Amino acid sequence: MKKHIPNILTCSNLFSGCIAAYFAFHGELSTASYFLFLGLFFDYLDGFVARILGVSGELGKQLDSLADVVSFGLVPGIMIQNFILHSPSLENNPNSIWISFFGYLITVFSAVRLAKFNLDTRQSENFIGLPTPACGALFASIPFVLLNHGETFGIYIFEPKFLLPFVLLMCFLLVAELPLFSLKFKNYDLKKNSIRYIFLLAAIVLFLIFNFSSIPLIIFIYILLSIIDLPYFKRKTT
Repeated sequence: MKKHIPNILTCSNLFSGCIAAYFAFHGELSTASYFLFLGLFFDYLDGFVARILGVSGELGKQLDSLADVVSFGLVPGIMIQNFILHSPSLENNPNSIWISFFGYLITVFSAVRLAKFNLDTRQSENFIGLPTPACGALFASIPFVLLNHGETFGIYIFEPKFLLPFVLLMCFLLVAELPLFSLKFKNYDLKKNSIRYIFLLAAIVLFLIFNFSSIPLIIFIYILLSIIDLPYFKRKTT
């Protein structure tokens, strides 16, 4: 029974993603975001519990990727489609529905990223390319950015000429050969995990101040710190 506990948590991630997809399809993006974040919690918890219990297996690895495709690939794609369909600049455009399908590139590239992850032995401790949960969390935060800072950022979020290049950038980051640190702690040594502690401290402070609206900035800091720490990754792989 013990070996199935992480798989149950992974299935909880998938179940949360399915509910998030339902609400996203119906335009209730804030509710969809809450369920995506719930899926994110289960996604982190399944790996954490698996390490504590000392259980792992190929079934869990494949199931985790399948769940992530739905929660952090499909749901963001639906959200982007919603943003495009509600763009004032496409209000009377008969091709708006076709343009909105562009959002599902995130779904496609998330699937590619997860397939690469399952085959890439270099990603046992850290990541190569942006993890799909981080990408999913970024898009899930957008409804909260609109709620709290809509007057400032709404023009960019609903404008295809800004949104579509941003989607392409995220697609690139998902599959880029860019080393990024993970939050898996082998030990709690301050020196060896300094970059992780700096990131966690910054993330906690920003989240306490800006709530879910802070996530785009947190992910930017995550990428920036990984780039700063790039020489460390190079030393480990040579």
